[in-house]
Amino acid sequence: MDYSNRELADRLAAEYALGTLRGGARRRLQQLLPAHPTLAAAVWAWEARVHTLATPLVELQPRPQVWQQLQARLFGAPPRWWQRLGLWRGLSGLAVTAALALVVLQLQPPVAQPPLVVVLERTPDGNSLLPAGFVASVSADGRALVLKPLGLAQVAEGRALELWVVPDQAAPRSLGLVSGRDATTVLRGEILRGAKALAVSLEPAGGSPTGAPTGPIVSVGAI
Repeated sequence: MDYSNRELADRLAAEYALGTLRGGARRRLQQLLPAHPTLAAAVWAWEARVHTLATPLVELQPRPQVWQQLQARLFGAPPRWWQRLGLWRGLSGLAVTAALALVVLQLQPPVAQPPLVVVLERTPDGNSLLPAGFVASVSADGRALVLKPLGLAQVAEGRALELWVVPDQAAPRSLGLVSGRDATTVLRGEILRGAKALAVSLEPAGGSPTGAPTGPIVSVGAI
């Protein structure tokens, strides 16, 4: 590498003086300086420039007339209320404070909402099947429901229990088959949309063939 090349020497010297030349490359350049005057001169020149930039500046307070002349040149008249530096600093401080408060609120976890619990009591038609009905727990976001029997439901072979959402002024919506022995979990969006009650009916083994309850309602609970 020709270190007498001024363009190459200047580039290496700039990286060295600015501190971007590091590690082995920096140590190698330091070893080369005594034998390469062009490179050494370039390093000296760049270090002088960087040293000048690092020299602290003396703060000077301009005379009031200077500010008045500057205001007149920029705005053509004495500064109005919206041109006052103090006001803009105050407004900027308020804006920063508001932004920080918003960030803090966004970082804080939302207050946990308790699940909705619905007790489905047995009906006269369900006396022979359910000893005590069901209890349903619906998550706060309405996307998960857990239905647990309060006892052991005796379902005959070829029959099944099906859970329904009963809206105020619409046909019941099926949430699928549920167990009479263990907890059943239902996952879907807006489970209780428009609902006024939950109900369990006795259906054929594969569920209602019509999309509506066909067997007796064995358990129901108001929301």
